[in-house]
Amino acid sequence: MPNSKAKQKAKQLQKLRQESISFFREIYKDEEKILVFGEGNPDAPLVLVGEAPGQQEVVQQRPFVGQAGQNLNEFLEILGIKREDIYITNAVKFRPVKVDPATGRVSNRPPNREEIELSRGLLYKELCIIRPTLVVSLGNVPLKVLSDDNRITIGQVHGTPIDIAVGEEGVRMTLFPLYHPASIIYRPQLKEVYLEDVEKLRRYLEEKGVL
Repeated sequence: MPNSKAKQKAKQLQKLRQESISFFREIYKDEEKILVFGEGNPDAPLVLVGEAPGQQEVVQQRPFVGQAGQNLNEFLEILGIKREDIYITNAVKFRPVKVDPATGRVSNRPPNREEIELSRGLLYKELCIIRPTLVVSLGNVPLKVLSDDNRITIGQVHGTPIDIAVGEEGVRMTLFPLYHPASIIYRPQLKEVYLEDVEKLRRYLEEKGVL
């Protein structure tokens, strides 16, 4: 059974969700943006932050499903963590897409600066409600947003804990940057580095007693 703190946080997250729907409806009046919010334990000590939802996430209205979900399950298995014990979200809450003019085919693309900046405040508020001990960023976009540094890259800091302060309140937490699990599909040479970093994370979680 969720404790009273978790219930209170769940209510705050639900309110934030409703405010966000209204906000993005106002911003994108001419196009419908289907928002995919975070899910999991609202009082989790560990939060995972990805880049943005893809097609399957929008269809199922859940973060990290389909191929991304398979990658995540492998990741959680290594850590010995259950999905329901943590909180999972994205830096951008709607799917950034591009349309092939020749075929009309819609595909994913990285979020642009405007989309990232519009979503930044929402992610910060989400984290300030949950107040995790540790935030794991998956890929460059959430790393830049959470570190509040547009010049930082995952190649420089992967597998290294960074102290951060989030939102207007400056809530302190630790950021642990990882390559996105999907990146090893496109760059197989990263797999060894990624697995080493996940092992570092596992040891770090044990040392800190986070889970």
